[in-house]
Amino acid sequence: MEPEHPMRSDRPMRSDRPMPSDRPAEGPGKAKAGRGELLGWVAMTALGCALVLLAAGRAWVSIPQTGADAGPPTGGDLSPVLTPLALAGLAGVVAVLATKGAGRRIVGGLLALCGAGAAAGTWTALGGATVTDVLRDRNVLHGAADLPWEIIPVWPAVAAAGALLVFAGGVLAILRGGRWAGMSGRYEREAVKPRAEAGDDKALWDALDRGDDPTDSR
Repeated sequence: MEPEHPMRSDRPMRSDRPMPSDRPAEGPGKAKAGRGELLGWVAMTALGCALVLLAAGRAWVSIPQTGADAGPPTGGDLSPVLTPLALAGLAGVVAVLATKGAGRRIVGGLLALCGAGAAAGTWTALGGATVTDVLRDRNVLHGAADLPWEIIPVWPAVAAAGALLVFAGGVLAILRGGRWAGMSGRYEREAVKPRAEAGDDKALWDALDRGDDPTDSR
């Protein structure tokens, strides 16, 4: 009597463990689009901060020559918050590149606040009482409250445009920042390949344990 052999099915057994090839991979086109969007965001937000800084250093008020010791007040004189908020915005741009996930959204919220604060500071600086107080403190009015002066509109407009760009950059970082790569993205991509190779080796050993021929291409 021949010894009975255990029944063996010709159908290969399938493992429920997901194979590395079954995982959806991010296409190169999508990654390139994300990098392009990030670069555009950096350019836009940094430009907004630069515009606020530029406008803060320019004279916003035109006054007659009265022999005053100081020149016309700048945007930074009329609204001292402009320069710190612009510098904080530039730091926020770097922070967005260095963070991801919830941290990036928090930084985006802070950027939006910087933009809103710069816009509010620009609006406040255009008030007549603010200009009069600054001129009096700088000994420009010389006690003549009716001395004529006028706002130079170009630089407040530049500051307002920059503040709007910073605010928009903050909102975009909140809504879209999760799709952008960060400074550590390159190192994370390099770490994916060894994990995938380890998964392939494990799948090969699992196939040998099941009795499958790994060289069979069928």
